[in-house]
Amino acid sequence: MKKLINLKRVIAVVMFLFSFTAIHAQTGASIGYVDSDYILKNIPDYKESQDELDKLSVEWQKQLERRYSEIDKMYKDYQAEQILLTEDMKAKREEEIIKKEKEAKEYQKQKFGVDGELFQKRKELVKPIQDKVYNAISEIANYKKLGIVFDKASGLTMLYTNPKYNISDDVLKKLGYKPGETKE
Repeated sequence: MKKLINLKRVIAVVMFLFSFTAIHAQTGASIGYVDSDYILKNIPDYKESQDELDKLSVEWQKQLERRYSEIDKMYKDYQAEQILLTEDMKAKREEEIIKKEKEAKEYQKQKFGVDGELFQKRKELVKPIQDKVYNAISEIANYKKLGIVFDKASGLTMLYTNPKYNISDDVLKKLGYKPGETKE
């Protein structure tokens, strides 16, 4: 399976190289790349947003763990007392446990689900920053007449990167931030 994934990556890189060669031959376009992790680490607002998201996530996770701990206690108490309970009492306790489990799962979905509060908060805090970065990249790419800009931090594997094509510091300057000391 791993060989198949590696083969797919090799094929994708080869196809990209052929495509880029064709584009470059036709338009004379150059390429550039950014390291979005580096850029975002050098934007204080992004770090503040991430810290706020982390804090919310930790608090919600603690609340969720408390709920599941309560459910676990209810279940253990039920098991210990099961012999002494009537059928009606057993059914009632089982329903209570199931109800609590559903509530906990709903809470988890509400907070951490695809459209949950964490996702919405991330969109509210991080998306504007990402949009600014994207706009700065676009402006710099147009100014430098770059046909393609890659993100070094994404899953794209680059076999070689020439630092002269790295426009990450330009993006930070365009956004009004001081470039960082270390480049990854």
